[in-house]
Amino acid sequence: MSRDIKVGIVGAARRGGTFFSAFTSNPNTTITALCDINEDDVRTRAAEIGVEQVYTDYETMLDKAGIDLVVIGTPMHLHVPQSIAALERDISVLCEVTAGVSIEECRRLVEVRKRSRATYMMAENYIYIRQNILVWELVKAGLFGELYYGEGEYIHEIRDLMVQTPWRRRWQTGVNGNTYPTHPLGPLYEWFGGQRVVSVCCVGSGHHYLDAEGKPYDIEDSVTTACRLSGGGLVNLRLDLVSNRPHNASYLHLQGTKGCYESPRGLGDKPKIWLLDRHEYNTWHDLDELAEEFLPDKWLNPSKEALAAGHGGGDYMVVQEFVDALVDGKEPPIDIHQSMDMTLPGLVSQLSIEQGSAWLDVPDSREW
Repeated sequence: MSRDIKVGIVGAARRGGTFFSAFTSNPNTTITALCDINEDDVRTRAAEIGVEQVYTDYETMLDKAGIDLVVIGTPMHLHVPQSIAALERDISVLCEVTAGVSIEECRRLVEVRKRSRATYMMAENYIYIRQNILVWELVKAGLFGELYYGEGEYIHEIRDLMVQTPWRRRWQTGVNGNTYPTHPLGPLYEWFGGQRVVSVCCVGSGHHYLDAEGKPYDIEDSVTTACRLSGGGLVNLRLDLVSNRPHNASYLHLQGTKGCYESPRGLGDKPKIWLLDRHEYNTWHDLDELAEEFLPDKWLNPSKEALAAGHGGGDYMVVQEFVDALVDGKEPPIDIHQSMDMTLPGLVSQLSIEQGSAWLDVPDSREW
């Protein structure tokens, strides 16, 4: 692709707007058009960054703005139809998580991507958080030995947020099971070398809270999904969106034959690691002690835009990785099938809990 990539952003008045600085600071991209159903807010955001083309209808933007790439920062149930609309016009897609809200629509998305001349990347930003990148580099250096177990938790009480963004009441807490798996699963998937989840079993803790209308949530308070990996390892994912408790939205644990890692739990806790080849026997060390030796330069010496970006700089790094892939004519780091690998286990977990926590196979999109 040309180095003059014209970008359109839908959902630009809210979540999509968090990507502005990453694109405006990239020499290969120009934000050409913004779209949002909230016209007043999106015009204000456009004026802030000097964008002249403003739309309230998404497909009109696709047809008239002359864009090469669209960023989809809208509610989850719009991700697949909006991604398909762009790909059918050969416009590349950077889509927020999750990739889709049903297995059937994910299948349609994969089929359209195969036919399109454009490309697709899911913007899973937790993979690119500084400490997660450092752990990934240590794994690639072989310092964890053979990996066999991992944990990931997304604990984020969103009851007030659901009043502000009602779509969450339907698509995040209106379905039982893991409706938001990609933030904890994404880093673990990368650390395990792209081993896909082949089967899941999902269990819940019951219902103890009511929504703003006094109705119980469809999702159980805490749901845990056991995931068997293609290489034989085990990953446990926990999702909790409604419990009365402080947030812990990015807890991760990794266990190998020669080392283990745990992210912070709060109250001043630090990312901590133990490596057999590096440390005295069974003693925790500060993960950051290894940064100078193993962390890539873009995180050792990050730009001011990266430091200012959301999700620990992950929002900035996602954009850079995708743009680099487009310029180089390569598949992006989280392509359509890897996006499915991070999304489908959550969708199958919803079937598992519905069927009495049965172990169910997770489809491989490469076989569709």
